[in-house]
Amino acid sequence: MPDDKEVKVEEVSIDSVKESEAAMPTDPKIAEMETQIADLNDKYLRTAAELENTRRRAALDAESRARTRAMSVMEKILPIMDAVQAALKHTPDDEGIKSLARAIESVFQDVGITKIETVGTPLNPALHNAIQVVDAPDSASNTVVEEMQAGYMFGDNVLRTAMVVVAK
Repeated sequence: MPDDKEVKVEEVSIDSVKESEAAMPTDPKIAEMETQIADLNDKYLRTAAELENTRRRAALDAESRARTRAMSVMEKILPIMDAVQAALKHTPDDEGIKSLARAIESVFQDVGITKIETVGTPLNPALHNAIQVVDAPDSASNTVVEEMQAGYMFGDNVLRTAMVVVAK
């Protein structure tokens, strides 16, 4: 049994809605309050964004200060490692010195300090301080042939460049 009822739908468009809104009387107080609400909302959003930016900057500044302090402390510890390495060269069989060297290297590894690779690598002025140039027939030109003092990195920052001897 088919349904013979016909439904009429009135056509509605955005223009007709705008026309009906325009036909409604607007109270100047309502318009003024809507403007105030929009202004206050804008001020709120700007203040919230400024607060978030301030928090982010403060966190970055604190991280930067902590990193700078850590680098300063580590730079003061490097001469101790140099002394231990010199002692190892003088008495390579001393287990106490070997143990001390391993302990310091372990601490360096834990805090993110790495030794700069030198012998056999091309000279890099950002990482290496060439203190001598020698004839080395079995090495390529501008290649590090000997390390005089180890260099160290803290993350991406150079704590101390390595003092090296370079082939001509």
